[in-house]
Amino acid sequence: MISRRGLLAGGAATAAGAFTRRETPPPTHAERARVEPFHGPHQAGVATAPQVHAVFVGFDLRKDIRKEAVVRLLHLLTDDAARLTQGRPALADTEPELAADPAGLTITFGFGEGLFERVEVDSPVRPLPAFETDKLDKRWSGGDLLVQVCADDGLTVAHAVRMIVKDARSFTSVRWTQRGFRGATGGETQRNLMGQVDGTVNPTDLDKAVWIGQGPAGMRGGTTMVLRRIRMHLETWDAADRVAREFTIGRRLDTGAPLTGRAERDEPDFGRMNHLGFPVISEYAHIRRAHVTDPAQRILRRPYNYDEGLTEDGESDSGLLFASYQADIERQFVPVQRRLAEGDLLNEWVTAIGSAVFAIPPGCAPGGWIGEGLLG
Repeated sequence: MISRRGLLAGGAATAAGAFTRRETPPPTHAERARVEPFHGPHQAGVATAPQVHAVFVGFDLRKDIRKEAVVRLLHLLTDDAARLTQGRPALADTEPELAADPAGLTITFGFGEGLFERVEVDSPVRPLPAFETDKLDKRWSGGDLLVQVCADDGLTVAHAVRMIVKDARSFTSVRWTQRGFRGATGGETQRNLMGQVDGTVNPTDLDKAVWIGQGPAGMRGGTTMVLRRIRMHLETWDAADRVAREFTIGRRLDTGAPLTGRAERDEPDFGRMNHLGFPVISEYAHIRRAHVTDPAQRILRRPYNYDEGLTEDGESDSGLLFASYQADIERQFVPVQRRLAEGDLLNEWVTAIGSAVFAIPPGCAPGGWIGEGLLG
C-alpha cells in the first residue's frame, strides 16, 4: 500500500522533475547580443516577435513643458534608443558594459492625447469609451508619453529603462510602470497565467490591419496602441473544473484547439451543435465574442503576463498586460471590447483595472527622431 507521505513525495519528485525539464536555459552570448534594427519606416517592438521581458512606462509632461521642450526630449530619447538597441551605451552612460548585449532590445514610443494638447497638434487618438465591466484605477491609466522596452534579458531591460527615465526626468514625471513577462516558447503561442494559449488569432497582413496608410502624413507607417491591465481572479478560476474553463474560453486548455477542432489554429465552427441542440461553442464563449471575420479588422495582440505577488488578503495580484496594436481603435478595438463587456463568460474571472491609449508614430531614418513628422 502506498502511504499518503509516499504519494506526496512521489508527486513532488515528479513535479520537480517536470519543472527541471521545462526550465529555459540562460541565453547564450549570441542570443544576448542579438540586435533588432532601430531605424526604418515602422518602430520596432510592434511587429517584432515578442521578447521574454517587457516594461511599459507611462510619463506625464511637467506643467511648464511646451512644444520646444517636447521636441528636445524626443531628440534625446530617440538617440538613447538608437544607441541602446544596437548594443552601444547611451550618452553619459555610467555603466556602458550593461549595454553591450542588447538581447533583441526594442524601445518603442507612444504619444497620449495630453502630449498632443501640449504641442497644439490635433490628436489622432481619443480615450476609450466606458465599458461596464471596467474598474479602472488611475494609477494604471492614462499618460502623455509611453515608452515600451522589451528584450530577452531582464538586465538589458532594466538598464534601458533606467537610461530612458534618467534622460526624461527633467521633462516628465513617471505616472506608472508596468512589468510583464512571457514564456520562452520557441515560436509557439504563449500561455497566460490562467493556462490559456493567448494570441492565436493575429492579423497576417499588417499593412491593412496595423500600419496606418491614410490620414495625417506624420502618422503614416505608424499605428495605435491600447494597453489594458487585466486582473485575473485566479483563486476563483482555480475552483472551476476543466469543463467549465474550456466552455468559458471555447478552446481546449491542453492544445488550444477550438472545441470544434483538433489543432490550435483550426477555424472554430460556430454553427456546430451538440447532441442536445446547443452550440458546441457557447454564444458567450470568449473566442466567439472576440471573433472578427475580416482579417483587416483584426487587432495585433502582444500580451504579457504580470505577477506582483500577493495582496494583503493573500490573493494573487496577477494578470495580463494586454497590448493591442491596430490602425484604427474605433473601428477595430472598440467593437470587440464592447462585445466582450456585454456578454463574455470570462468576465466572471477577469477585470480591467488599467487602460491607456497611445499613437505610435512611424519609425525614423538615421539622424531623425521619433515624432518628427507630427511635431517637426
